[in-house]
Amino acid sequence: MREGSLEAPTRHPLDWENPDFYDDEKLDAEMRRVFDICHGCRRCFNLCDSFPRLFDLVDESKSGELDTVESKDFKKVVDACTLCDMCFLTKCPYVPPHEFNLDFPHLILRYRAAEAKQNGVGAIDRALTETDRNGKWATLISGAVNWATRRGSPLRGLEEKVAGIDKDAEIPEYASKSLEAKAAANPPQRDESAPAKARKVVLYATCYGDYNDTSIGEAALAVLAKNGVETKVVHPHCCGMPKLEQGLIGEVADAARKVAAAFAPYIDEGYDIVAPVPSCALMLKFEWPLILPNDASVKRLAAATFDLSEYIVDISRKEGLADGMAPIEGGVAFHMSCHSRAQNFGQKGAELLNLIPQADVAVVERCSGHGGAWGYKKGNFETAMKVGKPAMRQLNTAGKKHVVSECPLAGVHLAQGIEALAGDAPKPERVGHPIVLMARAYGVSGE
Repeated sequence: MREGSLEAPTRHPLDWENPDFYDDEKLDAEMRRVFDICHGCRRCFNLCDSFPRLFDLVDESKSGELDTVESKDFKKVVDACTLCDMCFLTKCPYVPPHEFNLDFPHLILRYRAAEAKQNGVGAIDRALTETDRNGKWATLISGAVNWATRRGSPLRGLEEKVAGIDKDAEIPEYASKSLEAKAAANPPQRDESAPAKARKVVLYATCYGDYNDTSIGEAALAVLAKNGVETKVVHPHCCGMPKLEQGLIGEVADAARKVAAAFAPYIDEGYDIVAPVPSCALMLKFEWPLILPNDASVKRLAAATFDLSEYIVDISRKEGLADGMAPIEGGVAFHMSCHSRAQNFGQKGAELLNLIPQADVAVVERCSGHGGAWGYKKGNFETAMKVGKPAMRQLNTAGKKHVVSECPLAGVHLAQGIEALAGDAPKPERVGHPIVLMARAYGVSGE
């Protein structure tokens, strides 16, 4: 029997509306089938902590095989998965169309969905998934929230006990005003003589871009305007990635329908949809169509959606970018996030950076270890730092002035690890997204 990975991996739609999807016996049988194949292969040993946990369970069992591993222990494996998709895309030789038909991340998702259906989701985990609600109220009192959640705050110990958020984990701050509000109050002046003047973009603000680091969206709007692109900022609803991580597939489907309906009129008018956060772009382009494969609006939105770096590179190849970028001094250490890689479009963030004169880009393709809210949690944070250490070390020793990841949460986590590794030595400046450096090069960053 030949191994797979000789053809492009394909994914099947999630059969989440079928009662068998949640059936305990059928789920356990599939877990054992997949885990037994993983145990016999072990190529994925150096990815996330799920695989070492699985292999330890097998190796420490009575028979040294999966048959003497108790099903209740599978949860340890499930709990370590961050849904990064790297096993599926970069390591596993048995993904579809191979007859073994392995999709480890979606199997983990099925387990979590069954668990959520039977037992519900804990109050704290549920609260963390409500990113729109959290962002709206946190921006109103951002000073107090940021003080309370900052590392070293006297409240962090209490937060660890009550909310399970590790007191040592760096948590992103909230903005004092949303990206939507800033864009409405101060829209960038569009250069109507620029090469891409025929393009129109709706920037999907995303929860993080709207409520946390608005500099990413502001830089994107400025660069697009410099290149003649007409822009609007819209944030109908969270993409649902935090809910997907908890197995709340039905709620993700509801979000997909809502966002697809909100964007449909813009697509009718010829707007492209651009997402500045890779995880959100991944949801719109790939995960939603697998959750709602028969929904025409979701399919149409997926076809109209671009990752931000992907879109800028597309302009450069078709119309060409506007002149006027100054060199960036000191070089850039660029981390390619897992959810950028999962979009299967190459190193678009690095390509964007290389459009800037004298960018001197060093690329690091290693997982940050963070995994969204997973990496903040007590019991996960140390693992997240351990998994991310190779990337942190490479970024720190690259000898560049700037360090940047397209994933803002990964960037915050990596910066914390670099700080620990560097000690008193000089550290590179963390930048929120490659687009921020391009905006600086154009002199339109507003910094």
